This record gives sequence, structure tokens and C-alpha cells, in this order.
Amino acid sequence: MSSARINIYIAREITVPTVLGLVIFTFILLMGRILKLVELVINKGVPAVDIVKLFCYLLPSFLVITLPLAFLLGVMLGFGRLSADSEIVALKSSGISLFGLSRPVIVLAIAASLITGVLTLAAGPSGNRAFRQNIFQLASNRATIGIQPRVFNDEFDNLVLYASDTDERRGTLEGVMISDQRVEDTPSIILAQRGRVISDHENLTLTLRLDDGSIHRSSPGKDSYQIIKFTTYDLNLNMGEPLHKTENQPHKAADLKTADLKTLLATQDLPAANRQKLAVEFHKRFTYPLAPLIFALIGVPLGIQSHRSGRNAGFSLSLIVFLGYYLSLSLAETLVIETGFPPGISLWLPNLVFLAGGAILFHQTANEKRYAFFDWIVEAPRRVMKTLFAGKGRS
Repeated sequence: MSSARINIYIAREITVPTVLGLVIFTFILLMGRILKLVELVINKGVPAVDIVKLFCYLLPSFLVITLPLAFLLGVMLGFGRLSADSEIVALKSSGISLFGLSRPVIVLAIAASLITGVLTLAAGPSGNRAFRQNIFQLASNRATIGIQPRVFNDEFDNLVLYASDTDERRGTLEGVMISDQRVEDTPSIILAQRGRVISDHENLTLTLRLDDGSIHRSSPGKDSYQIIKFTTYDLNLNMGEPLHKTENQPHKAADLKTADLKTLLATQDLPAANRQKLAVEFHKRFTYPLAPLIFALIGVPLGIQSHRSGRNAGFSLSLIVFLGYYLSLSLAETLVIETGFPPGISLWLPNLVFLAGGAILFHQTANEKRYAFFDWIVEAPRRVMKTLFAGKGRS
């Protein structure tokens, strides 16, 4: 068999479980968002086409996590299967070293790293911005068009709005009455001659501006009654939880372009806390694309050595490695934000540690050496499950 056919064969063994894992992991992570977006269709009347667009905008930020995980799983399952069927031994006996067998893995890892880099540096922030802007646009449309005259409208959190007449062309309301329950101890009734919804697309806020009215409010003990008259009164609108979470922070670091992050970090008068958060986001966009390369270096030796314990061991090990890697990055991120530790050291150190560990594992596997702790790690989940089920049987 030619080296090209061998490379294609190994690449196929890795690609199939990688694609399958990518679909499954992405779907699992999207489940929480799916429920909220479906609620928009059922309860809020948002068109299904808009929901599909929102999914597309969300996808890049999830693929940053699921693509490296799926690739690690694909490498471990692929090489685990080749090792279990003694194909690794056969290929080595024909003169192909482990380094030679890993060439297609490195090519796929570079491709996965480049894709992850595009996601973190461009597609992810762009998708986040588009998602928030579209959510705001949906909220704005519902606020301006969805208010029906002579109907009690409860689209807003803890607000019930009534208008005796509406002018959709001018976007104005006449004879406005609002029941404001946002402060439970002091509910209030707001009456106004006129009102109009103002959309601030830059700050992603909705404001109901009322003219010539009064606020009627009773004290918590119901022993006093207060009337406040106004000429102009601005009332901030909240369109519900599925939308609210994307509106209250219009300039999140994850939404900013990479060039804008760099510009902000160069600003001299930036508060220290904000600088640390922006620095974390900036460095994350360059460290996350290294994950597929690190997982390739770790996945090949672990996949070969895990074949004795079956595919379940490969799946468990891939999750352990993945969680260990991203937990270390999360701890490094917390260290930077909470203590002011230099982000250039904290966020790059886990990558260097896992890279060194992967290099050692790869070298030992190439020399056909096996670590004793490896068997303990592989068998640990099985022993835990056996102990749990044995305890249930006795009870």
C-alpha cells in the first residue's frame, strides 16, 4: 500500500468520528439556547426564519469549543481502532514509524487550528454582534408594532401597557396607561397623554418616552399615596428573559473585533479591571486555536494505548483530557481577572504544559513504552461505576 493511500486511510478513520462528535457535541451545547429560541416562536410569534438566522449567528462561538473536542475524540477513537485491530503493528512492521503515521493527523490538526482561528478572531465576534443586534431588532419591532390599541399588552417584563389609540405610521401612542410591577413593594400606575418607543441601536436599548402625565404610587404600608406629575418621562423597556440577557451589556468583550480589542488595550486611561478582562479575551483568541495541535499530540499516544480497554476508555479519556485542558484555561482566566496576574503568562502556560506533556507521551509511545499510571486512569471510571452499582445492589 502506498504512503498516500495509508495517509488517506488514517485520515478517514479520524474524520468520521470527528464529524459525528462535532454534530453531537454542538447539538448538546445548543440545547439550552434551542429551548429559549423555540419559546420565542411559540410565545412571542417570532418567525422561524429569524430563529434559523439566530442559530447561524450563535454557531461560531460554540464551534470554538466543540471542534477541538470532536477532533480529540476522532483521533483517539481512530487510532484506538487501528491499534485494537493490530493495524498499527502491521504498519510499523512495514517500516512506517509513529511519526509517519501521524502525518495525516498533523495535517488535519493544522486545518482544525486554522478553522478555530477564523472562528475566534473573526467569525465568533461577528456572530455575537449580529446575534445581539438581531435580537434587539426583534425586540424593537415587537415594541413598536406589537402594541395593540385598547388591549392590555403584557409583552414587557413586569409591565402591562394600555393605549387608547396608536399611530403605526408615526410610531406614537395616545391615552397611555401602564401598570408598573418592577418594584414589588411600591407598584405604580403611570398615566400619560402621549408616548413613543425610542430605539437606540448603538447601545441596544428600548425606551418608552411619555409626555404630559403622572405617576401614582402607594407606600409599602398602604398608609400614603403619592402623585408625581411630569412633562417628559423615560421608561426603560425589557422584552423578557430570552432577549434581556443580550441587551444589558451592549459592548461585551466577546463581541468586539480583534483590532478593536487591541486598540482598547493600548488606551492609557482604561480602568485596570476592564483592561484585565479585555486582555483575557484578546489572548484567548490566540490560545484556543492551538487546542487541535495539542490534542493531536496527546490523542495519538492515548488512542494507541487505550485500545486494550475498548472504545469507552477512549471516549472517557478524551473527555478527561478536554476537561483538564479547558479547566486549566478557566483557572488561568480567573487568576488574571481576580488577582491581576499577567495574562501573557497565565493564559499561555496551560498550553505549554499540555504541549510538553503531549510531546513526552508521543515520544514514549513511539519507543513503545507504556506508563503505569495510564492503566490506572483508564480503569478508574470503570472501578467507580462498579463500586456504585455494587453499593446499590447491597442496599
